[in-house]
Amino acid sequence: MSYYFPEGSRVYYSATFASAKTITAVTNASPAVATATAHGYADNDVVLLDSGWEDADDTLWKVDQQDANTFQLLGLNSSSTTFFPAGSGTGTAQLVSSWVEIPQVLNVSSSGGDPKFATIEPLARRNAISQFIGFNPANITLTLGHDPTNATYQAMLDLSRTGTKVGLKIVGGSGGVSYAYGQMGVSEVWRMQRGQANSVDVALTVAGRLISYAS
Repeated sequence: MSYYFPEGSRVYYSATFASAKTITAVTNASPAVATATAHGYADNDVVLLDSGWEDADDTLWKVDQQDANTFQLLGLNSSSTTFFPAGSGTGTAQLVSSWVEIPQVLNVSSSGGDPKFATIEPLARRNAISQFIGFNPANITLTLGHDPTNATYQAMLDLSRTGTKVGLKIVGGSGGVSYAYGQMGVSEVWRMQRGQANSVDVALTVAGRLISYAS
């Protein structure tokens, strides 16, 4: 059993993705194995998947190379043919080409992503039924020390204004790394409080899944 703590954590973003590699097949397995001719990926590379599978798309996955034409998508369990229909899942993968550290992160918080339920009330029953139907949308919010002269902050503002989707990587100070992908909203409205550094918020809408790995 392990416990993780936020102290020492670093946060990165990427808006740089390599050209898409065509995926011609994905297995129903845990982890799923993708076929992409001459993909060029190495172990621990991170790719953005577009496969037509809802529970796999808009998500950043770590790669475990199998050979020149196949690679595992670590953490993707596609065994269920109900949610991952056999013979489908083809599409593209894009390598995250570079990461930029986000400066002066004071705090990271998350919201949403919790299980969602529907209430069913059959006429023949006196008691209602609660049915699990998926998950609520998730968001990640970073609180940054406000520094309008910082070039990375200015670049993030530009990405925010154009609605560009980015990858997010959070490397835990005591272990673990998490990845997400979505639109980044960067505030220009700072907060002031006596005795504390001026701060602004950066919010990321998690488009797919927030995936965490041990390292």
